[in-house]
Amino acid sequence: MGPSAQPVCSSMKPGNQTPVTEFILEGLPNTRELPSLFFLLFLLLYLLTLMGNTLTLLTVLCNSRLHALPMYCFLGHLAFLDTCLSSVTVPKILAGLVGPSGRAISFGGCVVQLYTFHFLCSTECFLYTVMAYDRFLAVCQPLRYSVVMSRKTCLWLAAGTWLTGSIHAVIQAFLTFRLPYCGPNQVEYFLCDIPAMLKLACADTAANQVVILANIEAVGASCFLLICVSYAYIASAILKIRTVQGRQWAFSTCSAHLTLVLLYYGPPVFIYLHPSSSQASDGAVAVFYTAVTPVLNPFIYTLRNKEMKKALRKVVCGQTLSLHV
Repeated sequence: MGPSAQPVCSSMKPGNQTPVTEFILEGLPNTRELPSLFFLLFLLLYLLTLMGNTLTLLTVLCNSRLHALPMYCFLGHLAFLDTCLSSVTVPKILAGLVGPSGRAISFGGCVVQLYTFHFLCSTECFLYTVMAYDRFLAVCQPLRYSVVMSRKTCLWLAAGTWLTGSIHAVIQAFLTFRLPYCGPNQVEYFLCDIPAMLKLACADTAANQVVILANIEAVGASCFLLICVSYAYIASAILKIRTVQGRQWAFSTCSAHLTLVLLYYGPPVFIYLHPSSSQASDGAVAVFYTAVTPVLNPFIYTLRNKEMKKALRKVVCGQTLSLHV
């Protein structure tokens, strides 16, 4: 995608333009030669995502102590977001690998997929920023943490991430689909995303590309900058801790979140800041943060946390006992 993209059917008279009612997702490149193998691979990733994030969410909800702590409250929201994000993309990938009919998506379905995809991605972006602020308070201002990050504040911050994510997605979807689409309808991607859709618009997309990319980059850059500022203060605070145990605790409480931030921000930056990259590279990178990262999050954030592992054992053992009874 680039500012020089030309309208597909600008030469047609307005009265002869037939609006597109269905799009065909080309899917992931290099997967059609071994569709059964890739189907099993993505199915396994999806099932692991559902299992891992559902267990994380249930662990937080079923443990009253964890449910009351802001860090674990945000972790529950993250698990739910990851489950939804994977569900927006992976089932359609699986359908496309089954047969050609599975790659078709209606115009309305394409709008919903693009909106939902950007809604979940932007909400997760805002949530990572809020989680960084939470870790900043925990490490840099431990005495004021319980007062500043109260239960009410935690709920308001979580709700704010969902609201701002929804507003951001509405803007992206409106700017993309206010353009006319009169053919062709082959989407060179595995989902209805903005760069691929603008290539099919029957109008000059230069202004849309500038506004949309500026919006995405402004949101992403602002969140990333706030995260970096938070971690700059955290790093300074850690260096001032004299005891080894204290430094280890401070580092362990932030390392998982920092790892997830790097995994989350890397792929979108590659796609949206390098619009001239190939479809194959874009597809591989996008699949990483829509299908692979949601699988890794429970392992990175949950299994490295002793308190979460203890609570998880109680949930699993409790379910096992109930089944035997």
